[in-house]
Amino acid sequence: AFDVGLTGKDWIIETDADVVEVSDLVYSKASMRPVRWVLAVPESSSIQTVKDLEGKHIATEVVNITKKYLAENNVNAHVEFSWGATEVKPPELADAIVEVTETGSSLRANKLRIVEVLLESNTKLIANRNSWNDPWKREKIENMAMLLQGAIHAQGKVGLKMNAPKDALDKIMAFIPGLRTPTVSNLADGKWVALEVIVDEQTVRSVIPDLKRAGAEGIFEYHINKLID
Repeated sequence: AFDVGLTGKDWIIETDADVVEVSDLVYSKASMRPVRWVLAVPESSSIQTVKDLEGKHIATEVVNITKKYLAENNVNAHVEFSWGATEVKPPELADAIVEVTETGSSLRANKLRIVEVLLESNTKLIANRNSWNDPWKREKIENMAMLLQGAIHAQGKVGLKMNAPKDALDKIMAFIPGLRTPTVSNLADGKWVALEVIVDEQTVRSVIPDLKRAGAEGIFEYHINKLID
């Protein structure tokens, strides 16, 4: 077995881990964007910048990241590790928190506002350096990275197949917002061709009726699990 793990940029910084960062895997629960580690305080708090945290109490899961950020800003504050439910700790148990957020909805629900963003983070595929230096293991890790990236790239994409009369091909092609020019194959009937293309799923509802009206037949949509560029 080779030593490989899935973790985030924040974990690497927090632990100062000596690992090989093989690949960025940018996705999150509600979107395909990185998440943010933010400094947040109660909406009614007088704290407006990191400088206002001098002598204050901060709760967070990323103690080292927070301490480094405070040091960079020449601020002395008490940083305490939070075992969970960090958003509910201000104002009674903490003056501020450093917490991860994607949309900010959880912070707003707990009547918190963002003061500053410490860093953006995303999942990373990492490898043990000894494993990475082994050619056989490195190839397996690179294969895994390729397949994981392919699964992420496939999100929100679908495939379309259809038959089309050759004399309507240009008209049909005008309605296809594909990643590349569609694959076109001749059918046994020389007057017809088969087309295949990958498109954004959100466009399919408008594209398929347009294709049908332009002369395409036998149109069908299918999901894809991986898309390797």
